[in-house]
Amino acid sequence: MLERKIVPYGGWSSPVSVDWITNDIVSLGQLCLDGSDVYWNEVRANDKGRSVVCKLRETGVAEDFSPPNVNVRSRVHEYGGGAYFVERGELWYSDVNDGRVWHKSREGTVGPITSSKNCRYADLVRDPNRNQLFAVSEEHIEGIKEPFNRLIGIRDTGEEVTLVEGADFYASPTLSDDGKWLSWLSWDHPCMPWDGTLLWRAPVENDGLLGDRVLLAGGSNESIFQPTFAPDGTLYFVSDRSGWWNLYRLRANNIELVLPLEAECGVPQWNCGLSTYGFASEHIVVISYIVDGLSKLATIDLRTSSFSPIHSSFVDISGLKAGYGRVIFIGGSLSELPAVASINLETKEIDILYRSGEPKLGVSNISRPIPVSIPVGENETTHGFFYHPRNASCVGPSDALPPLIVKCHGGPTGQTSAAFNLKTQYWTTRGFAMLDVNYRGSSGYGRAYREKLNGKWGLVDVEDCVSGANWLAAKGWVDGGRMAISGNSAGGYTTLCAITFEDCFSAGASYYGIGDLSELAKETHKFESSYLNILIGSLPEENPNFSDRSPIKFVEMLTCPVIFFQGLEDKVVPPSQAESMVAALRENGIPVAYLPFLDEGHGFRQSANIKRALEGELYFYGRVFGFKPADSIPTLPIENLSTE
Repeated sequence: MLERKIVPYGGWSSPVSVDWITNDIVSLGQLCLDGSDVYWNEVRANDKGRSVVCKLRETGVAEDFSPPNVNVRSRVHEYGGGAYFVERGELWYSDVNDGRVWHKSREGTVGPITSSKNCRYADLVRDPNRNQLFAVSEEHIEGIKEPFNRLIGIRDTGEEVTLVEGADFYASPTLSDDGKWLSWLSWDHPCMPWDGTLLWRAPVENDGLLGDRVLLAGGSNESIFQPTFAPDGTLYFVSDRSGWWNLYRLRANNIELVLPLEAECGVPQWNCGLSTYGFASEHIVVISYIVDGLSKLATIDLRTSSFSPIHSSFVDISGLKAGYGRVIFIGGSLSELPAVASINLETKEIDILYRSGEPKLGVSNISRPIPVSIPVGENETTHGFFYHPRNASCVGPSDALPPLIVKCHGGPTGQTSAAFNLKTQYWTTRGFAMLDVNYRGSSGYGRAYREKLNGKWGLVDVEDCVSGANWLAAKGWVDGGRMAISGNSAGGYTTLCAITFEDCFSAGASYYGIGDLSELAKETHKFESSYLNILIGSLPEENPNFSDRSPIKFVEMLTCPVIFFQGLEDKVVPPSQAESMVAALRENGIPVAYLPFLDEGHGFRQSANIKRALEGELYFYGRVFGFKPADSIPTLPIENLSTE
């Protein structure tokens, strides 16, 4: 065993290069099971963030299935998802380059179906009996602030037929195997889909239109997720009416709970096309569920409601599809990169079909998450995962403690994962400790936990991050004088609130974060335009919370250095949010850095920009915390920072 060098924390030479993260890794998305053939969508940062549908060949080799140069992606609700559908070797997909739906035949011929450039499409479902697609449509009309959402049929001729309209949002159209019934979800402002949705069903007529619609379940206080018809025609769905997202079914017009679990069998519908369960046979359903922030798998025998766990190393499971005696999903474990995985339900044998990148990091360099539960508020608890710095070649000085980065996930109704993440290891292998917080309001812990942020955004999330950092410092695990907080989107807002209203952190990094709630309420997109009603309260002109919880209004209280990262094409959190904060800090003489990216939206997809952001954040911490990174990275201007 090699003796480790004593090197100041933050200055360790790391085996996790930024080029490995940005050029050699893809992000895995939507899965499709077409007979025995497996398809998935992957985002390639090294190809300008292009999304490609891939197919696993019988030889076990992956090949591109979508045509060259297309970008299979939807921007419905801005977050997209459900951008393609495969049936019998034919592909239907949304190309984000023009927003249209295209078709690739079994013979390989490619052509557009829709003609409108003002519409976006998602949740594509094929109706082979009537030669059409069902889809969610989002029409953007010039001069009208909010787009028009509806459920449509897209005929093979290109004709678009409105099936359902009138609600603010639609999602999850699902067709019964015999083609006779369609089910879907809808919801209206101010609800988000994890607050309240409605479940509908209607017969599909011979002409492809819908018969009388029937409301089956849901309301403003019940979130319904993923309606799916079983092989026998029974409609199943996930509901949180018990306080947990559990599996239900509709039989003889009665709603039945399939199996009570104190676990989350659903997830927040930030994207279209999400799936947590599927039918492996007429009587067996395979389901993924979350307990204490960790994903698990099980089968349920629908005849007896018997529950049989499937043991695996995966702690993050998404995109589940089942059929032909097996289940496929995107799985993340504690020590390996995410992969498309398959489990034989008879033998329980696990096959890794495709990895998001080559495994290069040895176990001696991997920092594994430690689940932590931290006391907050009045006899309450917040959750998270803590990572010690770890490097096989380096160790910190005996008289020093590592700097800490507290990470705030987006959403805020989101969830961080314990699965192996190269960006986390990027920091821990350089000598940083990290706390990834599932603050109150996060998903994965039941509806009551999720609702703890209602009316209290900018308060309890901040309290949880600050309490977590101070708790770690008190334990002697981190240097209490060198603690930073970093977050993206809603996590960026938490970051800015924490460094403005609390005296805990010595630095902050805001990725497309929010500084002015009143301006956000005016500028943000339709999907989240009423979200603040739930998180903050009534409209800005009636509610002082919008001002009282906006960091831009109290910038004189912000005294620590901050770095901002912003996509200039962001429609969710407009660039003006970052730019107003930067201008205010500049004027007040606070050290500030700003990295805008001309061709990025809400979230960075291109390798050069991801690289620049990661290296920029490392350089920033080096200057603020007084260490020299081992990496050869470009400098960036930090205004108002002393050069001494």
